[in-house]
Amino acid sequence: MPETGPQGETAPTAAPAAPAPSSVERLQRFTAANMLRSLLPLVLGCLLVVGIMAVRQNPEDPVREVETTSAERAVAELAGYQLLVPQGLSDDWRATSVRTDAGQATAGDPVTLQIGWLTPGEEFAEYVVSDDANATALTDVLDDATEDGSQQVAGATWQRLTTGRGETALTRTEGTATLVVTGSASDDELETLAGSLQPYAP
Repeated sequence: MPETGPQGETAPTAAPAAPAPSSVERLQRFTAANMLRSLLPLVLGCLLVVGIMAVRQNPEDPVREVETTSAERAVAELAGYQLLVPQGLSDDWRATSVRTDAGQATAGDPVTLQIGWLTPGEEFAEYVVSDDANATALTDVLDDATEDGSQQVAGATWQRLTTGRGETALTRTEGTATLVVTGSASDDELETLAGSLQPYAP
């Protein structure tokens, strides 16, 4: 029974201690909002790292270079012709695109390789080799092109064309394959590219 004070007053009964939260109650408090608040510092840290990397990149050189050796190897393994590829170009020649249909081909099928560069003169140059006369990479250049004589490059005779875009194209055959060098680059740079072609060596 409740205790009485010195003057007969009843002393208040002490409140019972609050029970410890159960595991269910603790799980209920772990809401999506709490989770987001917990992850916020991590997200901000990641954004900071990305921002630092972006600042360190040279904004004046947005060129994205690509690796060409995998595509060259795939074509060399499948093609029914001896693959010629550029070799010995300076580091100022930066490959920016590479395309091949070797991934969908089997041995003996026509195979096309197409590589594009940003040249030392900050222009575009492209090399195409294919044994498929209807390959888009060839027809885009050769269709509607007009002949403009021939010339010797590194001991090989190339036919000189002017494309429908008004660009120079050099083309010749090597076995069953057609080779094309073209682009907005200067004649000297296109000749440098054509003269660099050598049999593929892994």
